[in-house]
Amino acid sequence: MPKLNYETADVLVYDPVAGHRNATRGALYTLGFKKVTTCGMLAALDHALRYSPPDLVFCEAEGSEDELCKMIQAVRQSGTHVNPFLVIIVTAWEKSRALVHQVLNSGADDLILRPLTANLLKARIDSHVERRKQFVVTHDYIGPDRRSDPNRVSKIPLFQPPNSLKMKVADGMLQQEAAYKLQQELRVALDLLWSEKLRREVFQICALWRLLQDSENPATDPNLAKLQALALVVAKRCVENGIDAAQHWCDSIKTAVEGLYFGVDRNASMHLLGQAALNLNQIVSPELPRADHLQALDEVVTMIRNRPEPAADVPDLKQVG
Repeated sequence: MPKLNYETADVLVYDPVAGHRNATRGALYTLGFKKVTTCGMLAALDHALRYSPPDLVFCEAEGSEDELCKMIQAVRQSGTHVNPFLVIIVTAWEKSRALVHQVLNSGADDLILRPLTANLLKARIDSHVERRKQFVVTHDYIGPDRRSDPNRVSKIPLFQPPNSLKMKVADGMLQQEAAYKLQQELRVALDLLWSEKLRREVFQICALWRLLQDSENPATDPNLAKLQALALVVAKRCVENGIDAAQHWCDSIKTAVEGLYFGVDRNASMHLLGQAALNLNQIVSPELPRADHLQALDEVVTMIRNRPEPAADVPDLKQVG
């Protein structure tokens, strides 16, 4: 790969401490970055990430770990941000286990321990230009592949996210050219992301239906509330994506859930719920035969039932094994 040129890359540095953000900006200037802006308020960071995202952002976690990680998760998952795939690097003075867990699950690309040096910044930035991890989509996570063992085969589809930082730094694109290519790649990536997200959510509904079959009282089972909330999300997403064939089955799920809540013929309501869930699953994942869907569902439900304690979430399709 040719020598990297950082001059045209847009970088944002968030840090509530003025001295620290100035030090980070200074280190970036040393590396050759010219377009570095800073902010010290989370509200300003949130506005920038929503409406004018840079190619690379550094976010200091000190004092606002929870809010920051929720903000990063919103960037990746909410669907309201201009570019959910920008490179996000979190910085911190102490790398506690809790912080690592939060950052890992937020969808950030990296976590760097302070104090920062120019050499450390260069090494980590270059890794996200030249060897950025592929992204994964699950029912509750969108971001870099989190597997600690790179040799472990993943059954979850991975995709290469658009990377405007690479376009400018490695490919030598000017602002207008990079913006045009980014928009092209964003359209493709967002279509893939939301279709995969929908597949995961519908499979969740199928798994929750199967778990409710074991429930003594579905009306008070927490899984019914989860299923109801998820069904509303799926129905909205199907409308937004013009999947007209799904509307009937979304309505059937709503009817079945109401029947279970109010104790209206449990067997009939459960049958309707299963029929609707499986047909909806077939609509959003038409490439797989019904038998394969049922096998994957059996594997997941068996795994959940064999757990020593109740699970807070249901695993994703293809995540078994």
